[in-house]
Amino acid sequence: MDVRDCLAQFEQARPGLLGLAYRILGSRADAEDAVQDTFLKWQANDRSGIDNPRAWLTTVCTRHCLDILRSADRARVEYVGPWLPEPVLTANDDTIGHASEHTWSEHASPEHAAALASSLTTAFLLALQRLTPKERAAYLLHEIFDMPYLEVGRTLDLQEPACRQLVARARAHIEQAKVRHATPPERQRRLLAAFGTAIATGSVDALAGLLSDDVRLSADGGGKVSAARRVMHGPEEVLRFIQAGLHAWWASGQLEEATINGNRGFLFRDGGDIDATVSFAYDEAGLLTDVFIMRNPDKLARIGAAPQIA
Repeated sequence: MDVRDCLAQFEQARPGLLGLAYRILGSRADAEDAVQDTFLKWQANDRSGIDNPRAWLTTVCTRHCLDILRSADRARVEYVGPWLPEPVLTANDDTIGHASEHTWSEHASPEHAAALASSLTTAFLLALQRLTPKERAAYLLHEIFDMPYLEVGRTLDLQEPACRQLVARARAHIEQAKVRHATPPERQRRLLAAFGTAIATGSVDALAGLLSDDVRLSADGGGKVSAARRVMHGPEEVLRFIQAGLHAWWASGQLEEATINGNRGFLFRDGGDIDATVSFAYDEAGLLTDVFIMRNPDKLARIGAAPQIA
């Protein structure tokens, strides 16, 4: 295989590798490092003996992600305030996650594309964080990227029955979290309009009727900028924080609608720079369950970077 073929094969696999690594790690920066490390190993390896390049690349990338998770455990324990995944801008709902580019199945489908999109939401990524690293990897490879159990086992260096058990446990946790459902666009638009009004005017009347009884607000500043150090719980506390806090701090800035991690949300600009992102999660009835605010400048540094996460 000459250099051009080598590069072409890797570039074809890159979007899927980046999407997998981001979902495992919750960090675009770390995901890009994992993909770059995979590329270097791909270049250095004798590729003549590799029968299935995509499977080989996936195995190397996944194992590197698991190594990153092990080294990140201590940093996560010492993190200041709530931790949220690094936000990414994604394509609109009708173009996101084309399954034919990112699946091991020979027959891509619109349903699989929808599954890819739903697996990028902040709520889903947080649910993944509650799994063990190998549960997370096995679940993503089989359930989201449609890899057969035999290949999952080879990737994780496990027997097929052990992989099935990992996926079954992970699936039970994910289903219990109820984070894999689509929220109608019109419901999202209504929420965005009400949230924007609350920020601009301080009136939360329209927003109040859209909240679930157990709504939460989480802000990630990473100890680097001002942000709430604890999660706000319940409609009363969340609305008070938005009305007395966010309205006062953000009314003079600019809220710009964007698709963030597969759902409609906001970029908040102060003087032209992106100072925060706001994304949302909903229950199956379409009521708001979570407000996620990212203020950590390290996690905002790559917002909008190419290529998009798929």
